Amino acid sequence: MTAPADGKSPIEVLLVEDDPGDVLMTQEAFEEHKLRNRLTVVSDGAEALAYLRREGQYADAVPPDLILLDLNLPRRDGREVLEEIKKDEELRRIPVVVLTTSQADEDILRSYQLHANAYVTKPVDFERFISVVRQIDEFFVSVVKLPPRG
Repeated sequence: MTAPADGKSPIEVLLVEDDPGDVLMTQEAFEEHKLRNRLTVVSDGAEALAYLRREGQYADAVPPDLILLDLNLPRRDGREVLEEIKKDEELRRIPVVVLTTSQADEDILRSYQLHANAYVTKPVDFERFISVVRQIDEFFVSVVKLPPRG
């Protein structure tokens, strides 16, 4: 993959989200603002861990450079997924942004205790949601230097 003329290389983003509406809004945010990053979507915590560990159908998965993680997921909830990621020697280097509807102090505190890199509450308004996704993208592509893919 060649780097774009502006010097910003696209990144691989894994979205762990079970709400089809939020998935669609995130995909639209990437498309509407011409975000070159590749967005892969999994819909539950068990699937996220299988993807990250390249198990089963995900044996050929490209490791993500960034994970957008919802907390309230089926099968394995986001807190469990975050804990598994951060205790795994190979996965812990991947930045995890908790992107959730929860504004509960205990969820915010627990996420940071589990070493989330950021905690973002999803706006319900479409335009604000697009803006938030764009800001996350801008920060992790233009501002932050991400570790090389493992």
